[in-house]
Amino acid sequence: MDDRIFFKPAHQLFAMLSGREISSVELAKAVIERTKQVDREIGAFLSFDEAKTLKEAEESDARHKSGRPLSPLDGIPVGLKDLIAEKGQPLTCGSRILENFISPYDATVTERLRAAGCVLWGRLNMDEFAMGSSNENSAYKPVSNPWNLSCVPGGSSGGSAASVAAGETILALGSDTGGSIRQPAAFCGICGLKPSYGAVSRYGLVAFASSLDQIGPMGRSVEDIAALFQVIVGVDRKDSSSFPFSLPDYSAELPKFKSLKKLGVPVEYFQDGLDPEIREALERAIEFYRSAGHEIVEVSLEMTKYVMPAYYVIATAEASSNLARFDGVRYGLRSKAAKNAIDIFFKTREEGFGEEVKRRIMLGTYVLSSENFDSYYRRAQKVRTLIRNDFMRVFDEVNAIIAPVTPTVAFELGKKKFDPLQMYLCDIFTVQANMVGACAISIPCGMSSGNLPIGMQILGKPFKEHEILSLAYEFESAHGYKDLHPNI
Repeated sequence: MDDRIFFKPAHQLFAMLSGREISSVELAKAVIERTKQVDREIGAFLSFDEAKTLKEAEESDARHKSGRPLSPLDGIPVGLKDLIAEKGQPLTCGSRILENFISPYDATVTERLRAAGCVLWGRLNMDEFAMGSSNENSAYKPVSNPWNLSCVPGGSSGGSAASVAAGETILALGSDTGGSIRQPAAFCGICGLKPSYGAVSRYGLVAFASSLDQIGPMGRSVEDIAALFQVIVGVDRKDSSSFPFSLPDYSAELPKFKSLKKLGVPVEYFQDGLDPEIREALERAIEFYRSAGHEIVEVSLEMTKYVMPAYYVIATAEASSNLARFDGVRYGLRSKAAKNAIDIFFKTREEGFGEEVKRRIMLGTYVLSSENFDSYYRRAQKVRTLIRNDFMRVFDEVNAIIAPVTPTVAFELGKKKFDPLQMYLCDIFTVQANMVGACAISIPCGMSSGNLPIGMQILGKPFKEHEILSLAYEFESAHGYKDLHPNI
């Protein structure tokens, strides 16, 4: 096990903080120095405020000294994906159109992190407006995978995943619209939870697709994920999609995996096209659960073949609507070449948006047009209902579903950048959870022959995060993948 402080999980670091073995300032300085050491090669950060972070760490140390920490994460550095608002800090969404924008307010999750005593550390790189699966669509720089710098870290929360994997932060928040937490978590060998739709407030999250977006935690271990999720979960009157439900103690629920479950394995997810090494790692994981006494059953998700087409109609439609606000008038970039009001709108969007964002805006505008609305958008919404019914039928039979996260391990930078269809297919196993509002977690379950991480996905019923966290913790406790770190 690597004993470097920035590779330790948050729950161990909190015990060290509480025992006065280390200070929060020492921990903050460790991740700051680590970031300065390696981020030139990785590119996980778009910006950071060192003085602010150290001040927050000093305040945490004072609380620990008085014996009154605010939560089990008081003093722990947490990075924020650069589409989550933090007052007084840049909010670029990885786009030139918001290059100089400073957030005037905190997102609800940011407020909750502050209330828990977390030390906020840096603005993390991402695919522009969260549109991408490789973090090559950032307007500023691509992110490299810490396990192999020539490979992608996944997207769109690539900066969040890479920063945790490389020890540049202890925890991070990402957002997941079609797999943007789980896919980079799998590629970078960490844990990432996509919560149920409505479990975490979206207030202060710059929207990509409002019916699909969800903020979620990323960390080295399931225990860390549970603790961070506990901080950010819960109803919020500022978010009309926020859903009130009974909140368990997620950390206390982790050891309860001894309650045996019925786990489904969807046949549609293990077809041709799945990397043989991923298939083998998943089969070993399934056998582990079987040997632990859980019942494993084969299930069929018959609507799987319709998920990707329906997702990309709905997601692009909502994106085109949400991004209409970036017009060069109200805030953000305004083209200097504009000569009149019409120019401001067209030239600003031409200069400010990248190719992938423009592609999705055009697709979304097309499917929302009056002549295509019924044929595409309305039909996609009906198909979405059928997909959700399909999942709920399976969830009536099983407690959770075991599946791959990605069809391949991390691929080389540039390999799929200019082939949008191949890039979109990277999300073939992850978009389902967003379409149905279910919860899903990615955890490491193996390493490829090329020394790249392999992830396993556990999907659960809406608002049953405690069940999938418990199942993930059971697997993690019996394996050593959380203790593996990239050699960088």
